[in-house]
Parts: sequence; C-alpha cells; structure tokens
Amino acid sequence: VDRCAPPGQAAFPALAHALGMENYETLGTIGEGTYGVVLKARHKETGQIVAIKKFKESDEDEQVRKTALREVRILKQLKHDNIVNLIEVFRRKGKLHLVFEFVERTILEDLERNPDGMDPLETKKCLWQLLRSIEYCHSHHVIHRDIKPENLLVSRNGTLKLCDFGFARTLAGPGARYTDYVATRWYRGPELLTGDTAYGKPVDIWAIGCMLPEMA
Repeated sequence: VDRCAPPGQAAFPALAHALGMENYETLGTIGEGTYGVVLKARHKETGQIVAIKKFKESDEDEQVRKTALREVRILKQLKHDNIVNLIEVFRRKGKLHLVFEFVERTILEDLERNPDGMDPLETKKCLWQLLRSIEYCHSHHVIHRDIKPENLLVSRNGTLKLCDFGFARTLAGPGARYTDYVATRWYRGPELLTGDTAYGKPVDIWAIGCMLPEMA
C-alpha cells in the first residue's frame, strides 16, 4: 500500500495511517460509474461499515489521477454534516481507493420507490439539507457541478449527504473559464447546454431546481 500525493506535495494527512484494502472485508458492490466502482466493506478490526470508491484505471492515467486527487483535495477542505466524510485514501496495485463513511440509500432509490413523488415533509427536509451543503460549498468557493438524485445520500436518521465530488472544482477569479463537460444532461444549466465556459455557482442552483419536480 502506497501513500499518494500530487507531484511536489507531501502526502495528504489523511493518508498518514492508510490501512489498505487488506484490512477491509468486501460485502458487495454499491454502484459503478465512469471512473470506478463503489464497494460496501467492513473494517476487520473495528467493524465499521464503509464505502470504498475503487478507480478502474491505474493512477498513472492522467485523467483518473487528476479527478481523484481533485476530489480528495476538495473533500479534505469541506467538513460539513451534509457532505459525505472522506475517511482515508490509499493506493493498491496502482489503483487509487477512496474510503468514505457508508450511508444507507440515495434519493434516486427513494424516487424509484415513490414514482409519484416523495413525502412532502421528507422533500422539504432533504431540500433544506441540500441547500445547506451547497451554501457551505459555495462559501468555500467550490462548485459541485454534478448534483443529481444518485449523488444525494440519506442515512437512517434522515441526514442528507452530498457525495461524488469528481466534477467539483475550486472557483478561480472573475472571468475564469471551465470545461462545459460536466453535470448529467437533465440537470445542466443553460450555460452548460449552450457550451458557455464562463459559469459559476448558479449551475448548482439550477440543478437543484431541476430535481425538485422529481421529488415533489
């Protein structure tokens, strides 16, 4: 197990006690995305249940490395009750692994169980928590750029957690330009749909607005 850090930088503090995959028992697959698979696992000593994002490609792949390290940097910066907690990061067989707290379900699963809409009170509660998480991100000059039902986790006690910061980035100065190849199509703001690369925080607010009719 190797520690990983951006070139020229020390290893992230979270990696100082990297335990490695051998200390986890895999319990199953939670989901799969563009860059990797997410596993449900149990720590063999503590019994803690976690979610491990295992990147498909070797971290020698520049795009994978860039995406993973950007997500790690941002999540280390953002500590909030409504943002998923990154526990540790390690490299195994050349592939990066990100270990997160395990959260029981997603808003997408709730919507699939309730095709006519979620309970109004539950919708308000989730929306309030999502807005809190985004307000916190924006106050730290971070835009998420991929808000959608499957990236919203909900714990057994009803706490919402924003996850998957692979497309997130820290905002630069006024007039800065960014890639428009972000966000799932149905939740893209007008700026992104028209290919405008000078955008900012409003793209996250637009995505939340697109989700509301699905939830209500």
